[in-house]
Parts: sequence; C-alpha cells; structure tokens
Amino acid sequence: MEEPSPLDVGETADGTVDYDALEALLGDAVVDREEHTNAPAFVVRADAVQTALSALKSEAGFDYLSSVTAQQYEDRFESIYHLKKYDDPTQEVGVVVPTPTDEPVSQTAEPVYRTADWHEREAYDLVGIEYEGHPDMRRILLPETWQGHPLGTDYNPEKPQVVPFQKHANPLQPDSRLDGAESDTMLLNIGPHHPATHGVLHVKAVLDGEQIADVEPDIGYLHRCEEQMCQQSTYRHQIMPYPDRWDYVSAGILNEWAYARAAEDMADIEVPEYAQVIRTMSAELCRIASHMLALGTFALDVFGDFTAVFQYAFRDREVVQNILEDLTGQRLMFNYLRLGGVAWDLPEPREEFFEKTRDFLDGLPEKLTEYHNLITANEIFQVRCVGTGELPPEVAKQYGATGPVARGSGVDIDLRRDDPYGYYEHLDWDVVTEDGCDNYSRVLVRMREVEESAKIIEQCVDLLEEWPEDDREIQSNVPRTLKPDADTEVYRGVEAAKGELGIYMRSDGTDKPARFKIRSPCFCNLHTLREMAEGEYIPDLIASLGSLDIVLGEVDR
Repeated sequence: MEEPSPLDVGETADGTVDYDALEALLGDAVVDREEHTNAPAFVVRADAVQTALSALKSEAGFDYLSSVTAQQYEDRFESIYHLKKYDDPTQEVGVVVPTPTDEPVSQTAEPVYRTADWHEREAYDLVGIEYEGHPDMRRILLPETWQGHPLGTDYNPEKPQVVPFQKHANPLQPDSRLDGAESDTMLLNIGPHHPATHGVLHVKAVLDGEQIADVEPDIGYLHRCEEQMCQQSTYRHQIMPYPDRWDYVSAGILNEWAYARAAEDMADIEVPEYAQVIRTMSAELCRIASHMLALGTFALDVFGDFTAVFQYAFRDREVVQNILEDLTGQRLMFNYLRLGGVAWDLPEPREEFFEKTRDFLDGLPEKLTEYHNLITANEIFQVRCVGTGELPPEVAKQYGATGPVARGSGVDIDLRRDDPYGYYEHLDWDVVTEDGCDNYSRVLVRMREVEESAKIIEQCVDLLEEWPEDDREIQSNVPRTLKPDADTEVYRGVEAAKGELGIYMRSDGTDKPARFKIRSPCFCNLHTLREMAEGEYIPDLIASLGSLDIVLGEVDR
C-alpha cells in the first residue's frame, strides 16, 4: 500500500488549509489578517516579505505564485501576492504588503519566486510601488522616460509625454550580462515587426558567436489599458465585452468565463446547470480553435510550411468558428456569457446545430492523424523541436508557468480538474501531460488536448439533446445593478487555452470595481523564454517562442 505523502505545515488531513497554523508559522511578520472571498490573506510587514514567503513556500508548500496585484488607497499602497499549490490549486492564501504613500517601498519577492520579477516590475510601472532588492527595477510596459504611474491616484493623463529616441549601444561591445567573460558579443534585435514574434514583440538577443548568451523580451507595444477600462465600467453590463479582446484570436469565451467566475463569486450568483453545460461546450470549442491556430503558426515558424499545415489548421479552425458563430452570432468577439448564465439558448433548429457539431467531431480523428503525419512524424520538425527549448518542471514552477507550457514539462495542473467550475467535474476526460520538457512536448500536449476537448464537447451535446424543454434555464435572476459590499476582494482563475487566466477585483461599494487586475497566462509563460533560449541558436529561439503560443494583446493588456 502506498504511503500517504506527508502534510505540509498548515494543511489538514482532509486537504484544507489551517490558516491559524499558517499565522503561527509566519510569527511576528504578520500584523493583521483579512478575509477575501477566495481565501484569507495575511498582512505582512514590508521588510519581512521574503521571510514570510519563504516560510509559506518551503514549509507550507505554497510553491505557486499565481499573480501579484498592486493598488493604491487614500492612505497607503498595497501589494497582494496570490499564492497557491501546484499539487492542489484550491489551497490558497494571500500575502498583503502595505506601504505608506510617501515611501511606497517593500521588499522584493524575486529571490523566493522568480516569476515575481515581471509582476513587480509591472506593479512599479503602473502603480508606483518600488521593490527593494529587485534585480531589475525598471518599467516593463511603458518607456523608461515615462512620467508618472497610470494607476496611481495622482496620475495626470493630460500631461504630455516626451519619449526621446535612444540609440542602441555598440552591439560588438562585450555584454555586461556575461559576468565579465571575455567574448565578442553581438546584440541582435528580433521584432517588433517580424512574423516570427507573433505580434509586436521585441526580443533583444545577445549572441556569443552563434549561440544565445542572453534574451530579453521587450513588451508593452500593444498595451491597451484593459484594466483601467474595466475599472471604469459596471459589473453587470459593461465589463463583459472587454475580455474577448485580451486573447483576441480565439479564446473569447474562455476569457469571458474568467471574469464571470470572479464576479459571480464576489456577488454570490448561482449559474443554472443547463447554462453551465452550454458554457463548458462553448469554452472547449474555443480551446480547439486556439490550439489549431497555435499548431498552424508553429509549423509555419519551424519549417515554413504555409501551403499545407498552416492552411489545414485554418480550415479546421474555420469549422469551429462557424459553429461558434451559429451559437453566439460572432466569430471572435463573442460577448456570449452573462453574469448568471449565457445570453441566449442554442440556435434553432437545435437538431441542425447538433448535427453540424457532431459532423465536426466525427471528422476530427482523421484530421488529427493527418497532422501527426505532417508534423510530429516529420523528420525536420523533430530535429528542430526535440531537445530544444527545454524547460525543467521546477523552473516552470518558479516562473508560474501554466497551461500547455507547464504540462509539456510534466507539471500536472489543470484548473478544470483541480479547482472545478462549470460542468467539468461531471464529465469524463483526462489532463494531458508530457515529460519531454521541450518544444516537441508542448506541441504534443496541444494536439492531445484537442482530442480531450472533443470528448468534452460530445458529452455536452449528448446532455443538451436530452435536456427537458421546460428546464432549459439559461440565466439566474441577477439584479440589474450589482454593488458588492465595500472592500470585498476576490481572485478567481479559469483554465484558458494558454493557462490560468485569473481576475482580481476589489469593490468600493459602487457598481464599478475599485481595482481590476488581469493575471495573464501569456505574460507568465513568456517570462520563461530566457531559460529556454540560453545556450541555443537563433532558429531554436524562434521555435521556443512559437511553442509558448503567446498573444501580445493578453501579455500587455
């Protein structure tokens, strides 16, 4: 009989968190305790951040920093570290770090969680909190010369900004990031206007001979103020159209669900079972569409095959888009989910919709066999992908990687199973992982996930076909105006096509959120590029970047 794994500090035998034990573990680092909708949070001194986080990670098992939220109140700044466990994401805890308005400085979390590097840079850039001991405390979305912090309460949006042109340093000078090694290096700019960067991404690559010595993704070219726009919109009606525009290529309903789940938890809204089945079916259709796009563009990146694989992938993606258009009326910007349910029922005649969906599912196995013959069995593809872009599982966890990027490194995490929502827990399907930790594994995960999504959709269609007509409730009774109690705080995530898409919201008692934070899976996954690329070659860098399947609209938000 297998021995049960030892419990972490603060973990009970039934898999819940003992927050009193965690408070005792943190000792005098804790100054207060807050109740958030998803999990309690401990208020920690600004000079004890690393001590508190190290204890929670090493002794209590919270090895997953999913997000960092920064915000400003009238009397203080505040950073919130949202912690989970990769083995059980339902075990959550928050660490709140307040700092005074006249000196917003707190200790960095980067030595404990590598992913805090980019999160804290964003907090500094947009809110104005500085993190003492951070290895690279620069802006990340806005130019270095930008004046002010856009999410600060004293920011003046009318102030003119002057962004001077700055020449690059001599690219043949030895690069300082090589720790003084004697070598001739060259700085190579990749993008931001290049097909291989999948949007306006600028990658600064330092070459030592033909090998990559260092890589720095330069983001922010597509920053669209999505968080600010959501903070200026009402919960009930005005926010829902925005999520479609974050990952704008095919994951709209998955994005909408992230907001819906957070808002429904915050306002204690129940969703009818029938609507949950429709949500689950439509979300998996979006997942297939997203993975088809990732597959086609990746093949184009790796061996330049536009005429076959790329167009085959788009052919099948178009069929999915047709089904989604029948359901929602739109092909990309769906705006189909509503708080408490969905906008409307399945299209009439229902039999035609079911037949069209089943025809697609019936033809999918043969098409996937074609893809394996064209791609995964292709010798050139294997040479380019097997053993390149390696991301060990512990490194993936350090960077907060999720979705196919984490599962391609053998990290067995999927919120649909681990933190169930919708109708997933009532259906038969499997979480897909691969242990290769390379570009090839990430492609295999996405292709196998298409099969699992098809299984989920088929079961949903079976349920919807047999659902009694008088019990087809598509929305619960939601108040016309939602005004959650002041200082209600929530963080909720869903398993989007690219990983955990999370939303943090704080209410101030009005019909609009006081703070709206988007945890982008693409943002965290892109941060791993440096680990994948070091010591490899430029073609390997292009393959690694393609294997991440990023969308810059979601990276920058």
